[in-house]
Amino acid sequence: MSDTQQRIDQLVKSHEVVLFMKGTASFPQCGFSGRAIQILKACGVETKGVTTVNVLEDAEIRAGIKDYSNWPTIPQLYVKGEFIGGSDIMMEMYENGELQQALAAKP
Repeated sequence: MSDTQQRIDQLVKSHEVVLFMKGTASFPQCGFSGRAIQILKACGVETKGVTTVNVLEDAEIRAGIKDYSNWPTIPQLYVKGEFIGGSDIMMEMYENGELQQALAAKP
């Protein structure tokens, strides 16, 4: 595992909710990242309780996260160490109640 993969793995496993995104929770820099934040807010998640990783500030993470998850796009949401998906999957899961359950579940 590369250093970048280890850094990503550490982030994902040491925080309950991690969103790899373009920009920050308060200033998303793409529509999909903004939508991901809005979906989390709609689920009742405090954005300060979400660990966000701005991939625009770290080219290694930006490339590495796609390999880590085997998912080609950003944003990417992880809950309790598990890859959830991008904003489209987050929206589907929000609409059918699965995302709220994943976020509320106690380990």
